[in-house]
Amino acid sequence: MNKRTVPLAVIALSVAALVTLPVAPAQAQTDSAASTPKQVRKAERTAARAKKNAELKQLEQNGYNPAGEQTNYPQNIQNAQSKINAQKAGKPAPASAP
Repeated sequence: MNKRTVPLAVIALSVAALVTLPVAPAQAQTDSAASTPKQVRKAERTAARAKKNAELKQLEQNGYNPAGEQTNYPQNIQNAQSKINAQKAGKPAPASAP
């Protein structure tokens, strides 16, 4: 191997490694260090609420009506959930039970 190609290859690999390193913004580092336990709990509650709202919206889009008649409550929410599960699995939705 040529003596010049080895150092150039090492330099090229070093530069490539440095370019691919993730760099976090300085603001993100200071925000996470300055977060109080109260702020962390609030953020967790907000995230949990958003997740539950998204799940409810999916159920409603698949036939569940929380304000509707609840005589068939367990069955109608289970039907909506099975439709969601089928969509996630890429299968056709099962027929609804009466």
